[in-house]
Amino acid sequence: MEPTWPFVILIAVTVCGVLVAALVWGPLKKRRQAREMQRAMQAFKIQRELLEAKFFDLARSLGKPRGLRWIDCDWLDSVTFARDLNDGLLTAFLAVNISFEAIEGGDMEDVAAVGNIREAAALFHYRSGRWGTGGRALFNMNPHDAVTRLQDQYEPVVLETP
Repeated sequence: MEPTWPFVILIAVTVCGVLVAALVWGPLKKRRQAREMQRAMQAFKIQRELLEAKFFDLARSLGKPRGLRWIDCDWLDSVTFARDLNDGLLTAFLAVNISFEAIEGGDMEDVAAVGNIREAAALFHYRSGRWGTGGRALFNMNPHDAVTRLQDQYEPVVLETP
């Protein structure tokens, strides 16, 4: 039994529609993701001061490094955005110089290097439309170095300007 022409035309139109949707969906999805990234980066700039304070309070409360008390964070301009390769989570690596002092009676009290200012990259994550932090710092590296060293976990986010 031969298929009738209306049936063949219906199948052809359906296949063409699926192909067109597949060709259009990819670029539309990329454009939507780029807009979301731009909004997230703009939100980071707006909320940056509050996020820095939250980072300092949280990092100071974690008790790391052991035997040291967080004294000050000198926030620098450098920030690098990257996307986690596993879950797509947007992460900001922000340059910071951190000052510590030894906790009295602790193991670090007699260490001369305690007073040295430490370069670090502070981490901030964008999840469910909001920026947050776990108070994690990657010591002895700037934001660019951090993303480069963690290239198996992160890819830099570079947005094309129109």
